[in-house]
Amino acid sequence: MLFSPSLVTTNRKNGMACNRSIDMIGYPMDLGAGRRGVDMGPTALRIAGIQEKLECLGYSVNDLGDICIHSRQDLKISDPRLKYVDEIATAAQILADQVEKSLAQDHFPLCLGGDHGVAIGSIAGVSAFCRKNGRTPGVIWIDAHADMNTEKTTPSGNIHGMALAIALGLGDPRLTHLNGYAPKIQPEHSALIGIRKIDRLEKQTLKNRRLPVYTMSDIDRKGIDFIIGNILKNLKAHVDHIHVSFDVDSVDPLIAPGVGTPVSGGLTYREIHLLMETIAECGCMSSMDVAEVNPILDNRNTSAKLAADIVASSMGMRIL
Repeated sequence: MLFSPSLVTTNRKNGMACNRSIDMIGYPMDLGAGRRGVDMGPTALRIAGIQEKLECLGYSVNDLGDICIHSRQDLKISDPRLKYVDEIATAAQILADQVEKSLAQDHFPLCLGGDHGVAIGSIAGVSAFCRKNGRTPGVIWIDAHADMNTEKTTPSGNIHGMALAIALGLGDPRLTHLNGYAPKIQPEHSALIGIRKIDRLEKQTLKNRRLPVYTMSDIDRKGIDFIIGNILKNLKAHVDHIHVSFDVDSVDPLIAPGVGTPVSGGLTYREIHLLMETIAECGCMSSMDVAEVNPILDNRNTSAKLAADIVASSMGMRIL
Protein backbone atom coordinates (compact mmCIF):
# COMPACT_ATOMS: atom_id res chain seq x y z
CA MET A 1 0.00 0.00 0.00
CA LEU A 2 1.59 3.27 -1.16
CA PHE A 3 -0.51 5.77 0.75
CA SER A 4 1.46 8.05 3.02
CA PRO A 5 -0.02 8.51 6.51
CA SER A 6 0.55 12.25 6.07
CA LEU A 7 -2.13 12.34 3.39
CA VAL A 8 -4.95 11.53 5.77
CA THR A 9 -5.93 12.24 9.33
CA THR A 10 -8.40 10.52 11.61
CA ASN A 11 -11.78 12.10 12.18
CA ARG A 12 -12.43 10.92 15.75
CA LYS A 13 -16.06 11.95 15.49
CA ASN A 14 -16.98 9.25 12.98
CA GLY A 15 -13.97 6.94 13.05
CA MET A 16 -13.25 7.39 9.35
CA ALA A 17 -9.93 8.29 7.79
CA CYS A 18 -10.37 11.67 6.16
CA ASN A 19 -8.50 14.57 4.62
CA ARG A 20 -7.87 17.87 6.42
CA SER A 21 -9.50 21.18 5.50
CA ILE A 22 -11.72 21.24 2.42
CA ASP A 23 -11.34 23.92 -0.27
CA MET A 24 -14.61 24.22 -2.20
CA ILE A 25 -14.04 25.58 -5.72
CA GLY A 26 -16.97 26.51 -7.97
CA TYR A 27 -16.61 25.86 -11.70
CA PRO A 28 -19.78 27.29 -13.31
CA MET A 29 -19.06 25.93 -16.78
CA ASP A 30 -21.65 24.96 -19.38
CA LEU A 31 -19.52 25.52 -22.49
CA GLY A 32 -18.65 21.83 -22.67
CA ALA A 33 -22.27 20.70 -22.58
CA GLY A 34 -25.04 20.65 -25.15
CA ARG A 35 -27.80 21.96 -22.86
CA ARG A 36 -27.88 25.19 -20.89
CA GLY A 37 -28.26 25.40 -17.12
CA VAL A 38 -25.45 23.28 -15.73
CA ASP A 39 -23.44 26.45 -15.06
CA MET A 40 -25.82 27.00 -12.13
CA GLY A 41 -24.74 23.70 -10.58
CA PRO A 42 -22.30 25.18 -8.05
CA THR A 43 -24.98 27.56 -6.76
CA ALA A 44 -27.52 24.74 -6.55
CA LEU A 45 -25.09 22.63 -4.52
CA ARG A 46 -24.42 25.49 -2.14
CA ILE A 47 -28.17 26.09 -1.70
CA ALA A 48 -28.53 22.35 -1.04
CA GLY A 49 -26.27 22.80 2.01
CA ILE A 50 -23.16 20.97 0.88
CA GLN A 51 -20.90 23.12 3.06
CA GLU A 52 -23.06 22.69 6.16
CA LYS A 53 -23.23 18.91 5.67
CA LEU A 54 -19.44 18.68 5.55
CA GLU A 55 -18.99 21.00 8.52
CA CYS A 56 -21.37 18.79 10.52
CA LEU A 57 -18.89 15.96 9.90
CA GLY A 58 -16.17 17.98 11.57
CA TYR A 59 -14.44 19.47 8.53
CA SER A 60 -13.25 23.03 8.07
CA VAL A 61 -14.69 24.18 4.74
CA ASN A 62 -13.27 27.14 2.82
CA ASP A 63 -15.57 28.29 0.01
CA LEU A 64 -13.19 29.85 -2.51
CA GLY A 65 -16.02 31.07 -4.73
CA ASP A 66 -16.42 30.52 -8.46
CA ILE A 67 -13.89 30.69 -11.27
CA CYS A 68 -14.91 33.41 -13.74
CA ILE A 69 -16.06 31.90 -17.03
CA HIS A 70 -17.46 33.79 -20.01
CA SER A 71 -21.02 33.13 -21.09
CA ARG A 72 -21.50 31.44 -24.45
CA GLN A 73 -23.48 34.50 -25.61
CA ASP A 74 -20.16 36.38 -25.64
CA LEU A 75 -18.28 33.67 -27.54
CA LYS A 76 -18.15 32.19 -31.01
CA ILE A 77 -17.60 28.56 -32.00
CA SER A 78 -14.44 28.46 -34.10
CA ASP A 79 -14.37 24.66 -34.42
CA PRO A 80 -17.67 22.69 -34.33
CA ARG A 81 -15.77 19.56 -33.27
CA LEU A 82 -14.20 21.38 -30.29
CA LYS A 83 -16.81 23.88 -29.19
CA TYR A 84 -15.47 26.80 -27.13
CA VAL A 85 -12.10 25.06 -26.82
CA ASP A 86 -10.01 28.15 -26.05
CA GLU A 87 -12.26 29.41 -23.25
CA ILE A 88 -12.48 25.89 -21.78
CA ALA A 89 -8.69 25.51 -21.89
CA THR A 90 -8.22 28.87 -20.14
CA ALA A 91 -10.72 28.06 -17.38
CA ALA A 92 -9.32 24.55 -16.95
CA GLN A 93 -5.83 25.94 -16.39
CA ILE A 94 -7.13 28.33 -13.73
CA LEU A 95 -8.87 25.43 -11.98
CA ALA A 96 -5.75 23.27 -12.27
CA ASP A 97 -3.69 25.97 -10.57
CA GLN A 98 -6.23 26.31 -7.74
CA VAL A 99 -6.39 22.55 -7.19
CA GLU A 100 -2.61 22.26 -7.12
CA LYS A 101 -2.37 25.15 -4.66
CA SER A 102 -5.02 23.57 -2.43
CA LEU A 103 -3.16 20.26 -2.32
CA ALA A 104 0.14 22.04 -1.67
CA GLN A 105 -1.49 23.55 1.43
CA ASP A 106 -2.46 20.03 2.55
CA HIS A 107 -6.14 20.75 1.87
CA PHE A 108 -8.77 18.66 0.10
CA PRO A 109 -9.99 20.32 -3.14
CA LEU A 110 -13.70 19.75 -3.82
CA CYS A 111 -14.61 21.05 -7.27
CA LEU A 112 -18.24 21.93 -7.91
CA GLY A 113 -19.29 21.74 -11.57
CA GLY A 114 -20.59 22.79 -14.00
CA ASP A 115 -20.33 20.24 -16.76
CA HIS A 116 -17.97 17.28 -16.48
CA GLY A 117 -15.28 19.26 -18.25
CA VAL A 118 -14.43 20.29 -14.68
CA ALA A 119 -12.32 17.12 -14.58
CA ILE A 120 -9.97 18.47 -17.27
CA GLY A 121 -8.73 21.11 -14.86
CA SER A 122 -9.05 19.22 -11.60
CA ILE A 123 -7.12 16.17 -12.82
CA ALA A 124 -4.47 18.44 -14.36
CA GLY A 125 -4.02 20.09 -10.96
CA VAL A 126 -3.87 16.77 -9.14
CA SER A 127 -1.34 15.45 -11.64
CA ALA A 128 0.86 18.53 -11.34
CA PHE A 129 0.90 18.26 -7.56
CA CYS A 130 1.72 14.55 -7.69
CA ARG A 131 4.41 15.08 -10.33
CA LYS A 132 6.20 17.65 -8.15
CA ASN A 133 5.93 15.51 -5.02
CA GLY A 134 6.88 12.09 -6.35
CA ARG A 135 3.37 10.65 -6.15
CA THR A 136 1.25 8.66 -8.57
CA PRO A 137 -2.34 9.80 -9.23
CA GLY A 138 -5.32 7.56 -9.88
CA VAL A 139 -8.89 8.37 -10.88
CA ILE A 140 -12.25 6.77 -10.10
CA TRP A 141 -14.68 7.99 -12.78
CA ILE A 142 -18.33 7.60 -11.71
CA ASP A 143 -20.53 8.38 -14.70
CA ALA A 144 -23.20 7.10 -17.07
CA HIS A 145 -20.82 8.02 -19.91
CA ALA A 146 -17.21 7.13 -20.62
CA ASP A 147 -16.30 10.67 -21.77
CA MET A 148 -13.62 9.12 -23.98
CA ASN A 149 -14.32 10.96 -27.22
CA THR A 150 -11.83 13.19 -29.00
CA GLU A 151 -12.36 15.77 -31.73
CA LYS A 152 -11.92 12.90 -34.21
CA THR A 153 -14.67 10.70 -32.76
CA THR A 154 -17.15 13.10 -31.16
CA PRO A 155 -20.70 13.08 -32.53
CA SER A 156 -21.46 16.48 -30.96
CA GLY A 157 -18.30 18.53 -30.47
CA ASN A 158 -19.20 18.91 -26.76
CA ILE A 159 -15.97 18.82 -24.77
CA HIS A 160 -17.54 17.44 -21.58
CA GLY A 161 -17.72 14.15 -23.49
CA MET A 162 -13.92 14.21 -23.91
CA ALA A 163 -12.79 14.91 -20.35
CA LEU A 164 -11.38 11.50 -19.42
CA ALA A 165 -9.73 11.06 -22.82
CA ILE A 166 -8.01 14.42 -22.31
CA ALA A 167 -6.69 13.34 -18.91
CA LEU A 168 -5.25 10.26 -20.62
CA GLY A 169 -3.50 12.42 -23.20
CA LEU A 170 -5.90 11.91 -26.11
CA GLY A 171 -7.11 14.90 -28.09
CA ASP A 172 -6.22 18.50 -28.79
CA PRO A 173 -2.94 19.69 -27.18
CA ARG A 174 -4.60 22.87 -25.92
CA LEU A 175 -6.48 20.61 -23.51
CA THR A 176 -4.21 17.59 -23.06
CA HIS A 177 -1.08 19.64 -22.41
CA LEU A 178 -2.18 21.89 -19.56
CA ASN A 179 0.94 22.53 -17.47
CA GLY A 180 3.02 21.51 -20.48
CA TYR A 181 2.77 17.72 -20.50
CA ALA A 182 0.52 14.73 -21.14
CA PRO A 183 -0.91 12.35 -20.09
CA LYS A 184 -2.05 13.34 -16.63
CA ILE A 185 -2.93 9.77 -15.60
CA GLN A 186 -2.26 6.27 -16.92
CA PRO A 187 -5.08 3.96 -18.09
CA GLU A 188 -4.20 1.28 -15.54
CA HIS A 189 -4.49 3.88 -12.77
CA SER A 190 -8.12 4.67 -13.58
CA ALA A 191 -11.47 2.92 -13.25
CA LEU A 192 -14.90 3.75 -14.68
CA ILE A 193 -18.07 2.85 -12.76
CA GLY A 194 -21.75 3.01 -13.72
CA ILE A 195 -21.19 3.26 -17.46
CA ARG A 196 -24.26 2.57 -19.58
CA LYS A 197 -23.99 4.75 -22.68
CA ILE A 198 -20.89 4.64 -24.91
CA ASP A 199 -20.63 6.15 -28.39
CA ARG A 200 -19.64 3.74 -31.16
CA LEU A 201 -16.12 5.07 -31.72
CA GLU A 202 -15.53 5.48 -27.98
CA LYS A 203 -15.83 1.72 -27.56
CA GLN A 204 -12.77 1.11 -29.69
CA THR A 205 -10.78 3.71 -27.78
CA LEU A 206 -11.70 2.06 -24.48
CA LYS A 207 -10.63 -1.34 -25.82
CA ASN A 208 -7.39 0.01 -27.27
CA ARG A 209 -6.43 1.65 -23.98
CA ARG A 210 -7.58 -1.36 -21.91
CA LEU A 211 -9.34 0.85 -19.43
CA PRO A 212 -10.98 -0.88 -16.45
CA VAL A 213 -14.68 -0.28 -17.18
CA TYR A 214 -17.51 -1.47 -14.93
CA THR A 215 -20.86 -1.07 -16.65
CA MET A 216 -24.26 -1.24 -15.01
CA SER A 217 -24.47 -4.83 -16.28
CA ASP A 218 -21.33 -5.63 -14.27
CA ILE A 219 -22.88 -4.00 -11.22
CA ASP A 220 -26.09 -5.99 -11.69
CA ARG A 221 -24.13 -9.24 -11.89
CA LYS A 222 -21.43 -8.70 -9.25
CA GLY A 223 -22.81 -6.01 -6.95
CA ILE A 224 -21.48 -2.55 -6.19
CA ASP A 225 -19.70 -3.65 -3.00
CA PHE A 226 -17.57 -6.22 -4.84
CA ILE A 227 -16.74 -3.84 -7.68
CA ILE A 228 -15.70 -0.80 -5.65
CA GLY A 229 -13.78 -3.06 -3.26
CA ASN A 230 -11.87 -4.55 -6.18
CA ILE A 231 -11.17 -1.12 -7.69
CA LEU A 232 -9.83 0.28 -4.42
CA LYS A 233 -7.66 -2.79 -3.82
CA ASN A 234 -6.09 -2.49 -7.26
CA LEU A 235 -5.58 1.28 -7.11
CA LYS A 236 -4.13 1.26 -3.60
CA ALA A 237 -1.42 -1.15 -4.78
CA HIS A 238 -0.21 1.27 -7.46
CA VAL A 239 -1.16 4.90 -6.70
CA ASP A 240 -0.90 7.22 -3.72
CA HIS A 241 -3.48 9.86 -4.62
CA ILE A 242 -7.04 8.93 -5.62
CA HIS A 243 -9.21 11.54 -7.30
CA VAL A 244 -12.95 10.79 -7.51
CA SER A 245 -14.83 12.41 -10.39
CA PHE A 246 -18.56 12.05 -9.76
CA ASP A 247 -21.09 12.86 -12.47
CA VAL A 248 -24.58 12.99 -11.02
CA ASP A 249 -25.99 11.35 -14.17
CA SER A 250 -24.41 8.11 -12.93
CA VAL A 251 -27.45 7.95 -10.64
CA ASP A 252 -30.76 6.79 -12.09
CA PRO A 253 -32.79 9.77 -13.40
CA LEU A 254 -35.80 8.61 -11.41
CA ILE A 255 -34.02 9.93 -8.31
CA ALA A 256 -31.69 12.47 -9.96
CA PRO A 257 -33.71 14.12 -12.76
CA GLY A 258 -31.76 17.38 -12.83
CA VAL A 259 -28.93 16.40 -15.18
CA GLY A 260 -28.30 17.38 -18.79
CA THR A 261 -27.73 13.91 -20.23
CA PRO A 262 -29.92 11.46 -18.26
CA VAL A 263 -29.70 7.74 -19.06
CA SER A 264 -32.19 5.24 -17.64
CA GLY A 265 -31.04 2.32 -15.54
CA GLY A 266 -28.46 4.06 -13.37
CA LEU A 267 -27.16 3.55 -9.86
CA THR A 268 -29.81 3.31 -7.18
CA TYR A 269 -29.91 5.48 -4.07
CA ARG A 270 -28.33 2.80 -1.92
CA GLU A 271 -25.77 1.73 -4.55
CA ILE A 272 -24.31 5.21 -4.93
CA HIS A 273 -24.23 5.79 -1.17
CA LEU A 274 -22.61 2.40 -0.52
CA LEU A 275 -20.04 3.15 -3.22
CA MET A 276 -19.15 6.46 -1.59
CA GLU A 277 -19.24 5.04 1.94
CA THR A 278 -16.74 2.38 0.88
CA ILE A 279 -14.43 5.03 -0.58
CA ALA A 280 -14.65 6.94 2.70
CA GLU A 281 -13.82 3.84 4.73
CA CYS A 282 -10.76 3.32 2.55
CA GLY A 283 -9.43 6.71 3.68
CA CYS A 284 -7.60 7.11 0.36
CA MET A 285 -9.54 9.81 -1.53
CA SER A 286 -7.58 13.06 -1.68
CA SER A 287 -9.64 15.20 -4.11
CA MET A 288 -13.05 15.17 -5.78
CA ASP A 289 -15.34 16.61 -8.47
CA VAL A 290 -19.12 16.68 -8.45
CA ALA A 291 -20.53 17.56 -11.87
CA GLU A 292 -23.55 18.00 -14.12
CA VAL A 293 -26.22 19.19 -11.69
CA ASN A 294 -28.65 21.18 -13.87
CA PRO A 295 -31.22 23.16 -11.81
CA ILE A 296 -33.26 24.08 -14.90
CA LEU A 297 -34.11 20.40 -15.38
CA ASP A 298 -34.46 19.62 -11.68
CA ASN A 299 -37.45 19.47 -9.36
CA ARG A 300 -37.08 21.76 -6.32
CA ASN A 301 -33.32 21.19 -6.22
CA THR A 302 -33.82 17.46 -5.61
CA SER A 303 -30.74 16.41 -7.57
CA ALA A 304 -28.47 18.96 -5.91
CA LYS A 305 -29.65 17.85 -2.46
CA LEU A 306 -29.00 14.23 -3.41
CA ALA A 307 -25.55 15.14 -4.75
CA ALA A 308 -24.70 17.01 -1.54
CA ASP A 309 -25.68 13.95 0.52
CA ILE A 310 -23.62 11.68 -1.74
CA VAL A 311 -20.56 13.88 -1.34
CA ALA A 312 -21.10 13.81 2.43
CA SER A 313 -21.19 9.99 2.29
CA SER A 314 -17.85 10.03 0.49
CA MET A 315 -16.45 12.12 3.36
CA GLY A 316 -17.71 9.90 6.17
CA MET A 317 -21.43 10.52 6.75
CA ARG A 318 -23.13 7.40 8.09
CA ILE A 319 -26.55 6.27 9.29
CA LEU A 320 -25.03 5.13 12.61
